[in-house]
Amino acid sequence: MTRLCLALVLSWFVSLTSVFADDDAAQQEANTLSNIQQVTMGLPRAGEGYFSPDGKTIVYQAYPVGYPFYQIYVQNLDERVPMRISPGRGRTTCAYFTPDGNSLLFSSAHTHPELAKIEKDARDLAAAGGRRRYQWDFDEYMDIYVSNFDSKELTQLTDSKGYDAEASYSHDGKQIVFTSTRDGDPDLYIMNSDGTGVRQIVNQDGYDGGPFFSPDDKWIIFRSDREKEHMLQLYVVSVDGKHEFQLTNDPNTVNWAPYYHPSGDYIIWTRADYSRGPEGANFDLYTMNLDVSKDSVKAGKVTRITFHEKADVLPVFSPDGKKLMWTSSRTKDGSSQLWLADWKGLPK
Repeated sequence: MTRLCLALVLSWFVSLTSVFADDDAAQQEANTLSNIQQVTMGLPRAGEGYFSPDGKTIVYQAYPVGYPFYQIYVQNLDERVPMRISPGRGRTTCAYFTPDGNSLLFSSAHTHPELAKIEKDARDLAAAGGRRRYQWDFDEYMDIYVSNFDSKELTQLTDSKGYDAEASYSHDGKQIVFTSTRDGDPDLYIMNSDGTGVRQIVNQDGYDGGPFFSPDDKWIIFRSDREKEHMLQLYVVSVDGKHEFQLTNDPNTVNWAPYYHPSGDYIIWTRADYSRGPEGANFDLYTMNLDVSKDSVKAGKVTRITFHEKADVLPVFSPDGKKLMWTSSRTKDGSSQLWLADWKGLPK
C-alpha cells in the first residue's frame, strides 16, 4: 500500500512539474508569439510547410494513412482540409510555391525502378513493429518537378543521376536554388526556372543544403556539415558564388533550416545543443540579426524564440512577415505536425 501511495505521489509530482514547465515555456514564447495553434491534423505526420504568395494556403509534406513515404499536400489555412498534389508513390520532399502561386515545386522519386520493392520493405518493417532509425534518404532517383494547379501537368526540371531536391525560387521567379549530389556529394546549384542554365555555386566536401534566397535575391542562406559530419552550421553565399560567410561556428551544436524574414534584417533557424550527445538534445527556434553590406554578411544578435520541451523545427515566415509556421511534436499524441502563430516581432 505504501509503495502504491508513493507511486501515485511521484506520478502526480511528475505531471505537475510538466504542467509548470509548459506554463513557463508559454510565458517565454509569449514575448514573440501569440495565438499559437496546430494547423495540420488527420495525417500520421506532417511538416516542412511553406506559404503561398498571398499567405492564404500552405504546402507541406506528410505521411498518408497506410503509406510509408512522404507525399506533398496543399491546404487552405481557413479550411484545414489537405489535398494531395504529388503522384502518390515514392519518396517526395521539399515543396515550394511558384512566385505567381499557380504551381508547386517539389522533388519526387516516383520513377525509381525498384519502387515496388522499396515500398514492400518499408511496409514489412512497419508490420513487424520495427522502425528504421531516422536518416535522410539521398535517393538517386529524386528529381525536381513543377505541378500546375489547373492542368495538373507535371513538368520535370532535372534529369541528372543523383539526388536533386531542397529547391526554392528566387523572389522574382527567374531562378531556382537546389541541392544536388550530381558531383558526388550534396552541393548547391542554381538554375533558371525552366531547368536550364544549371551552375554550381558551392562545392565543398560534406553536405551543403537547405538553401533559400534572401528577399533581395542577392544571397543564399544554407546549412553545411563541412567542418564536422552531421554537426550542421549556417552559411550564406552570394548568388554568383564568389562571397561566402559562416554565420554559426559551434561544433557542439546542430544548426539547420535557416529562413529569411521578409525584411531581410534577420533569419530564423533551428538549433540544438549536442555537447552531451544526441540523447536529450532538444531543437528550438532562434533568430539572428544580420549586418548586410554589398559584399558581406555578418552575424548579429541571437534571440531564442521557442522553449517547449518538445522539438520545434523548420520555421518559415509568411510573405508579409506577420505569421510564423513551423513543425513541432508538441501535439497531444507526440506526432510532428505544423503549427502557426502570430509573429509579434523581435523584442526591443
